[in-house]
Amino acid sequence: MSDFGRTLNEHVAGCAASHQLLLQSLDSLTDEQCREPSALPGWTRGHILSHLARNAESHEHLLQCASRGEIGEQYIGGAQARIDGIEQHAHDSVVQLVSAVRSSIYALEAQWAATNSDGWQGSGVNSAGAILAMSDIVFLRWREVEVHHADLLLDFSFRSWNNTFVRYELDRQVMMWRASKPMGLTPLPEQALQLSPHERLAWLLGRRDVEGLPKPAFN
Repeated sequence: MSDFGRTLNEHVAGCAASHQLLLQSLDSLTDEQCREPSALPGWTRGHILSHLARNAESHEHLLQCASRGEIGEQYIGGAQARIDGIEQHAHDSVVQLVSAVRSSIYALEAQWAATNSDGWQGSGVNSAGAILAMSDIVFLRWREVEVHHADLLLDFSFRSWNNTFVRYELDRQVMMWRASKPMGLTPLPEQALQLSPHERLAWLLGRRDVEGLPKPAFN
């Protein structure tokens, strides 16, 4: 098996497990809780659930396009279409929201299984207009699920993040930190290095304030 195949399998297994943990957290969710604020400014829990469903649908669409040899647009209509789609369903009932999250998850996982080799080697365009490699798309979905699961402020926090996800994403965020600094050689502040990996990643993602450390500007 190629290195890509092993990595893809690891990402699929990790993301599928995270999907199930998310669905478990939603089992007892109420309409009232969906209207309450999340950890994201201006977003309720309903907004996050709407986003997670739309995000899964967008990934399914990109992989379908790539399997046909096409470069798909993640959200047809771009960034504004993404925003409109989230807002359109953010105020749905809890039954509708959870159903949309669940059905979009299983449709996406089915698409992972159906995607051919050309699809995994293809690319798409994200809502910011940047090229998105399909070889990265499962990990990007995993990132959405782990981070936004914690943003729901239910029974899951950054301390609950999957250890393998944290290892991959921490490496990615540290590279972004270095790239954002002069010459790309600036190490993380010593205070950040003293944090646990989960705490360090939460700080880099703007999900944890640490006294004496500025919020990273690239997220």
